[in-house]
Amino acid sequence: MARPSKPLISKTAAVEASIEIIDAEGINAFSLPKLAAHMGVRAPSLYHHFADKNEIMTAIARHIAGKSVIKPRRTPGPDWPEYFVSLALNFRQSVLRHRNAATVLIEHLPRETLVGSFEDAARFLRDSGVPTHLHVQILDGMETLCIGAVLAEAARRPRSRYALFPPVDAEEYPYLTEALEQNEFSVKELFAARIRNFLYGVILSDGGMPEIETSSA
Repeated sequence: MARPSKPLISKTAAVEASIEIIDAEGINAFSLPKLAAHMGVRAPSLYHHFADKNEIMTAIARHIAGKSVIKPRRTPGPDWPEYFVSLALNFRQSVLRHRNAATVLIEHLPRETLVGSFEDAARFLRDSGVPTHLHVQILDGMETLCIGAVLAEAARRPRSRYALFPPVDAEEYPYLTEALEQNEFSVKELFAARIRNFLYGVILSDGGMPEIETSSA
């Protein structure tokens, strides 16, 4: 289909409108005709920015997992894991704000779209004195852990901030019941602890955290 000579809408507006539809009606309800109607334009106007629905989905994924994620204001240094914990929490917040669109990240967020973010993270690790041979392990682990954990949380029906599991029968599941009673973490705090444990674990398995020094670069 031929594209109009002049754009009637902006790409950003189309992405934001797409997210509005998905937030309200779910991913299965989304379509190009519905998006056009929602924006008050004809469908051909969308083709000025997007070749097809797949491109819109990719733009949605980039917006949720990239543009909407606030980078923490922390300087490189020995406490560098806390930068990534904060970044992970911001990512979680961005995705859970649009639960219905969370599954878009699985199919439409290839690593190629995040190369710039990986570069920034690698620079932060270097400037924090983290050994370079650990960078890929950290970056890969962070991406896998964050996306997996957040998508799993998004897929579950929201419960209270401390309800990690559905209600269980104490007599039938005594050990799980005891574990849940002893847990002091909220869902958000448990997510942060998971990220923190991974990061400190990588360093400790490589010889220990205390020796890391801030780079002079």
